[in-house]
Amino acid sequence: MTDKPLISVITPIYNSEKFLETALMSVQNQTYPNWELILIDDASTDGSERIARKFYSEDSRIHYEKLNVNSGPAVSRNRATEVANGDFIAFLDSDDFWAPDKLEIQLEFMQKNMCDVSYSSYFIVDENGNSLKKRIAAMPSLTYEKQLRNNYIGNLTGMYRIKTIGKVYSPLIRKRQDWGLWLEAIKRSGKPAMGIQLNLSYYRKRKNAVSTNKIGLLKHNFLFYKNHLNQSWPVAVYSMGRFLWEYFVIRPKYIQNVK
Repeated sequence: MTDKPLISVITPIYNSEKFLETALMSVQNQTYPNWELILIDDASTDGSERIARKFYSEDSRIHYEKLNVNSGPAVSRNRATEVANGDFIAFLDSDDFWAPDKLEIQLEFMQKNMCDVSYSSYFIVDENGNSLKKRIAAMPSLTYEKQLRNNYIGNLTGMYRIKTIGKVYSPLIRKRQDWGLWLEAIKRSGKPAMGIQLNLSYYRKRKNAVSTNKIGLLKHNFLFYKNHLNQSWPVAVYSMGRFLWEYFVIRPKYIQNVK
């Protein structure tokens, strides 16, 4: 038995055999040992299942399930949330990875500051894990109103406390599920999320990722405001104006060059 809080790490998997081992090893290499890793395979057709099952068979802290039908990352994350037993929930996508002391630093920070929702700065790397000499700096504090204007939480860095805000599920929308989840987490908390300035995660920029074009940017974010948040047309248009200001004027200040 241990008095250390259990952290549930949620990792959805879909055709990520090239990167999956690195992601899973970055959890196993954590200096904080009391975690469970919940892998939900979204009907992968490559070698992801073989890799995941190997880790699952060798480490009792790892849970693995494979969905019969490809359903999208929100469904996978929600299934993992359902079976999570932890006191805290953290997220790691299958193509990203963590610094070894990520969980230890983040948990200590949340306990010291009586924080319900936290996130950190992170590095951007290429498909081979090489630095692109960019970091996304975390805001020290993030209110619901500020998060409503733009998603400032990198999903691979976020963690929340179940005891105080309950389990938070991803909205079943086509895009911006992460944004919706963290917005709801901050709302339930009733106080700002807190940002850790240390770089605790590595976001892998994929070559074949669909680039966000300006039309797509307008469309998906407008639908987020109008349909998911049930805003009226005039309010959604106003929200989009604020979003674009944040996206093009404020947010770039947090994208920093590193050596």
